[in-house]
Amino acid sequence: MNKYSIVFLNFSLVKNNFYQPPESNRRRKLNNKIFMKKTLLALLVFTAFSTIHAQTDLTKPEDTEFYEPVPPIVTPAAKIGDAPSDAILLFNGKNFDNFVEDVDGSAVKWTMDKSRVLGREYTAEGKPVRWTLNSDGFMTVKKGTGDIKTKKLFGDCQLHVEWRSPMESDTLTGQRKGNSGIFLQERYEVQVLNSYQNKTYTNGQAASIYKQSPPMANACRPMGEWNTYDIIFTAPRFRKNGSLETAGKVTVIHNGIVVQNATVLQGSTEYIGAPKRYARERGNQVAKSRQRGQLSQYLDSGVVIPP
Repeated sequence: MNKYSIVFLNFSLVKNNFYQPPESNRRRKLNNKIFMKKTLLALLVFTAFSTIHAQTDLTKPEDTEFYEPVPPIVTPAAKIGDAPSDAILLFNGKNFDNFVEDVDGSAVKWTMDKSRVLGREYTAEGKPVRWTLNSDGFMTVKKGTGDIKTKKLFGDCQLHVEWRSPMESDTLTGQRKGNSGIFLQERYEVQVLNSYQNKTYTNGQAASIYKQSPPMANACRPMGEWNTYDIIFTAPRFRKNGSLETAGKVTVIHNGIVVQNATVLQGSTEYIGAPKRYARERGNQVAKSRQRGQLSQYLDSGVVIPP
């Protein structure tokens, strides 16, 4: 008799012990309740016993080896900082083709800097310039001109961003120094700010989930030096009726240092008040860049979508 048979035998004996001749309904109901409780206990014991027994049967190395699913092949970048083979390059240092204006979805209104074409304040079509493409391949937001966002929609992704706060007066402090931001799905902001020797509220400094979670460390470089963000974003999941099933999560690696580790998003980013509840109907753009009236510059950005 094997071990499984012993368990089933014990289970059948439990049942037989509670077999009674016909009796009153009240007594029969009571016996049925006791029987069900002991039956459940016997099933639980069997489940635990069979699991332990099954584990002890793993006697060969190949018992714990599997060959599917097979991870896709990704060619790493030739040098650190460049994009791997499966990345979507959002900004190439030459144009804004992958972005649109947040306010109306139109093409980004940009111009070249003074070192190339005298720095016009208006585009060739007579539109006010919002962003500047600089001679060495980075972009600078113009103060007070609004946000841009990606054309493509993204959910779960790994996002690489390179940014810096340009040289500014020491009279600018706190949130007035290089303030910008990266919005995931237009709703959840990773803060961009010059936080090098610049005191502000901790859930509003560089690499914070703005107004929600401060970074575990301040890894910001001085003004004029480039910072990197590697952001791993797990988008929230919703049920068919639109209710939240699982909250979104964000990991941020700032200049090679983990400063947000699978941080659970409390809701949308709000400047005033607590985070708002998740809303399924909002957009899916990733890498929306917010402009808050201060200068900030971006060199490179790319996104990797998991298979």
